[in-house]
Amino acid sequence: MQIFHHSQSIRDALGAERLAGKRIGFVPTMGNLHQAHIELVKIAQASCDLVVVSIFVNRLQFGLNEDWDKYPRTYDADTAKLRAVNCDYLFYPEESEIYPNGMAEQTRVVVPTMTDVLCGASRPGHFEGVTTVVSKLFNIVQPDEAVFGIKDFQQLALIRRMVEDLCIPVKIVAGEIFRESDGLAMSSRNSFITEQERPRAAQLNRSLNWIATEVRAGNRGFATLEAEARQQIEAAGFRPDYINVCNSKTLEPAADDDSDITVLGAMYTSGARLIDNVSINVSIDVSSAPGGQPNREDMPC
Repeated sequence: MQIFHHSQSIRDALGAERLAGKRIGFVPTMGNLHQAHIELVKIAQASCDLVVVSIFVNRLQFGLNEDWDKYPRTYDADTAKLRAVNCDYLFYPEESEIYPNGMAEQTRVVVPTMTDVLCGASRPGHFEGVTTVVSKLFNIVQPDEAVFGIKDFQQLALIRRMVEDLCIPVKIVAGEIFRESDGLAMSSRNSFITEQERPRAAQLNRSLNWIATEVRAGNRGFATLEAEARQQIEAAGFRPDYINVCNSKTLEPAADDDSDITVLGAMYTSGARLIDNVSINVSIDVSSAPGGQPNREDMPC
């Protein structure tokens, strides 16, 4: 695996690969890699000739009182994992390489839709930091495709919109959520969950799946379902941030006749903020339902 710290040097190396006809895949990360990250690398390897992973803990997407300083930096373990999976390139820049004029004067990339809801409501400026750094990384690496995990569903939707709006020639590929045996979504922040909290930490996933089951069964009382799920999380000893049933494309509150629905949620443990989501496709056919009521059939996503 070749490791680069500077934008121009990795650009030059990848330019030669591109001239040789190689298809380039890209997996941007903040490091502290776990198996879900490695699975994203494997997804990129399946359709590309070579894969670039970046590790950069982006200060711009951390708000006040967030955990930039304590975010785990595990470079040696990360490089070992990437070498074990035969990653081709690692881009590991210093902050001055990504923000040469300082963050205060940094040109920002703002996606005006879907930014102030869900995680954006709790973390003002977060997604502006994400879209800014991802656009910079896309300009540096110039990949043919980039792989992002579905666990960060809102982030994935925003990046897809950014790529479409700015005509960036990169295919965005979604990687499935990888989970622990109890259903907890793999995350770098799981290391902040205490030993006492860990047996209950999958409650967010259980509550989201409970809502999905209710919606599949025909329950369209979304507000009531959201409120009950929040109570379930509180009963497990955690503080819910939000639980929302949304249109999968727009992330607006789901309407009664929406078929593509994603249930998104976030909750706080004593030391971590966890996110998760469950997507379903529900077919509604009013004309064929008994008594004119909608007939709902759960469809594979």
